[in-house]
Amino acid sequence: MAEREGEAEVRETGEKGEVTVAVIDFDMLCAAVAAAAPTKVAEEEADERWGFGHVQRMWEGELLADYFDDRRIAMEATCCPCYSFGKNIQRANLGSCFFQGAIYLILRLLALISLVAFFLTKNNAYVYFGVGSALLVGVYLGYFRTRIRRQFNIRGNNSSIDDCASHLVLPCCTLSQESRTLEMNNVQCGVWHGRGETTCLVGNSRIEGITDLPKLLPVKSPELCSMDRKGNGGDQLMGPHVSQLGPLDP
Repeated sequence: MAEREGEAEVRETGEKGEVTVAVIDFDMLCAAVAAAAPTKVAEEEADERWGFGHVQRMWEGELLADYFDDRRIAMEATCCPCYSFGKNIQRANLGSCFFQGAIYLILRLLALISLVAFFLTKNNAYVYFGVGSALLVGVYLGYFRTRIRRQFNIRGNNSSIDDCASHLVLPCCTLSQESRTLEMNNVQCGVWHGRGETTCLVGNSRIEGITDLPKLLPVKSPELCSMDRKGNGGDQLMGPHVSQLGPLDP
């Protein structure tokens, strides 16, 4: 008995040794294959590290054509641009809503006061001051538009001059486009959550803020209707019991 147990232990040890050797050989093979593989993966990781491999996003709609896509956002950008701008900055985690909105309001008031003063005094100095204030508004808002575009890797005109020009020529449309993009994609505290995590349509109702729903919702088929069959005794055959019965007589 002792000799048999010893032989069994030797066999088990031998088998374990063979398995260990096989694992070591497999690891060496994987290392050799990885060393001989091309460096494409490393290049992609380097691109992502420097920001070239990120997902390309786009602005929500065009400046003019889609201005009234969301009427609430359009009216907010037109009637309360300072609040809309401050809210966008806070969503992108680039500053305080109140502080940035107050700066925008001051710059707009400077341009407006300069225009009124020119009409009252006919002094050209107020014209220069008003034009400078208007340019400063465009540069200030364009700077933050550029920061938002780079932070979320939004595809568009990769030029800060174009961003400033958009706020100078079409301030309300540009501000509305930024608000649509940040709000529809649920950007909170500088994090782009995307549409799929914010809106869920269940039947005819719309549920906001749901992120834990499964990707596939099981759909229940309606219960099998009861089947009436006129037989010799007028028996009723229910759907679940049909499979247990034999073939029906013609």
